Amino acid sequence: MDLSSRRPGPDVVRAVAMAGVVMMNYHGYLIVRGGRRDGGALDDLFDPWTGPLSTRFAATFVLTAGVGVTLMTRSVIGDRERTASMRWRLVRRGLLLYAGGLLFDFVWPGTILPFYGAMFVLAAVMFTLRIRWIVLIGTVAATAGWLIRWWLFERERAGGSTVWLTDPGPRSPLGLLYDVAVNGTHPLLPWLAFFCAGIVLGRLLPYSWWRVAAVGAGFVLSTLATIATTAGSTDRSLLLLSDDPFDRGLVYVASALGTALIAFGAIAWVADRFETSGTIDALRRAGQMSLTIYLGHALVFNLV
Repeated sequence: MDLSSRRPGPDVVRAVAMAGVVMMNYHGYLIVRGGRRDGGALDDLFDPWTGPLSTRFAATFVLTAGVGVTLMTRSVIGDRERTASMRWRLVRRGLLLYAGGLLFDFVWPGTILPFYGAMFVLAAVMFTLRIRWIVLIGTVAATAGWLIRWWLFERERAGGSTVWLTDPGPRSPLGLLYDVAVNGTHPLLPWLAFFCAGIVLGRLLPYSWWRVAAVGAGFVLSTLATIATTAGSTDRSLLLLSDDPFDRGLVYVASALGTALIAFGAIAWVADRFETSGTIDALRRAGQMSLTIYLGHALVFNLV
């Protein structure tokens, strides 16, 4: 029996993450369209750009996507023919999501779908790699995003132009490449790190200690990130140690990944503990329909 069929946890986590994405998206788009911002604790909490929940649900969703790749591919490892077939399956799914996402961007600007598709294309290569290589890929992605942001800061400070990278043209081939890798709302550098972490986490699920490891690592990452954000004093150090999602820094990746790991471990425990509950079953089914819900929420917003 496939592991995913025995565990409601990943689907339930996906459903909760999607609910959070919908909530944050609605809040953000209402603001963009002129909604009132009265201030206060709730307004600050749900601010989709600067609030403490900003991109946290999306990061958890991407982490869970990585877990899903492992659950989907684990049974073909060692079988050359089935492995080749799975690679093409992931590539086709990724290209469909990428192309569909570019079209959907006209309806819902900033959609995650093109970036999600690019991750699935890369997963076609990564799913057979050893854990150490996947960890290395994720680390390189996070570090590269941070270094690029640092370079942009130094370049702009020195009066140099960065337009060739940051604004090469929205629909040119180079513009599409830079958008999915660097400039977009969820660029591979550094968002691929969350996906890689999910692939690794998926491989640990058969072990009894996975939840302790995930939650423990999450607390360590979150704590270190919180401490690091207090160390900045100059403009440069404040940027390099920023936990702002749009600064693409290592501290942000550590903080968001820590949150995602804790959330995955905690929600999966609740799902496994109350597996027969009607609420858990409803969330599990919703998690399996996450793409439909994502597309639907944008259409409902624009129509209603």
